[in-house]
Amino acid sequence: MNLLFVCSRNKWRSLTAETIFQGVGGHEVRSAGTEENARIKVTAGHIGWADYIFAMEKKHIRRLQSKFGHELSGKKLICLHVPDEFEYMNEDLIDLLRSSAASYVSDLA
Repeated sequence: MNLLFVCSRNKWRSLTAETIFQGVGGHEVRSAGTEENARIKVTAGHIGWADYIFAMEKKHIRRLQSKFGHELSGKKLICLHVPDEFEYMNEDLIDLLRSSAASYVSDLA
């Protein structure tokens, strides 16, 4: 299964998710950001590749729907409700990501 994690700048939250979940349960994992200055900016290619798309906040879902409405058809788009208050690989962030994503993909716990 291909998992895409999306936040604003792809520097802390989504990049942490990519790092901790890569290869877990045999999943392929990528991350991207919705803002112009994102480290890796989300593209239609990312959307097409992903089986599950995990957005950190509702604003990310709105941005994805606005820009990639057609490409999102039939995709599983999930909001994890992870606030922008953690730095890369922060232990609390890792715990929150594991518990949030595990309810959708059981072998990510």
